[in-house]
Amino acid sequence: QVQLVESGGGLVQPGGSLRLSCAASGRTFGSSVMGWFRQAPGKEREFVTAITWSGGFTSYAASVKGRFTISRDNAKNTFYLQMSDLKFEDTAVYYCAVGGPRPGVGVASQNRYDYWGQGTQVTVSS
Repeated sequence: QVQLVESGGGLVQPGGSLRLSCAASGRTFGSSVMGWFRQAPGKEREFVTAITWSGGFTSYAASVKGRFTISRDNAKNTFYLQMSDLKFEDTAVYYCAVGGPRPGVGVASQNRYDYWGQGTQVTVSS
């Protein structure tokens, strides 16, 4: 089992920045990918970004590319989502997730991930 705890959400003005953290504990050694998803009110949960455990590969949704950055600190079993130039449409509950190797399943698919955090609210408002 892997437990994930997110932190860092909050209220920010358009154009502002936030950094989300996801601390993992438990049997993390089998994990190969870490990702962030988000769910806005009335919408389905969508992929935001992902990074491999080695850090050698990252992927971003087109809507956040150039504004968001994913990173990880394996020594701390923590990964991060740095969000900049936030827009109203970034308002959502953000979830972190980790998954093991799963051939044929891309990192943008929710089916790739085995464990999920509880979510943290990010609200972009003036």
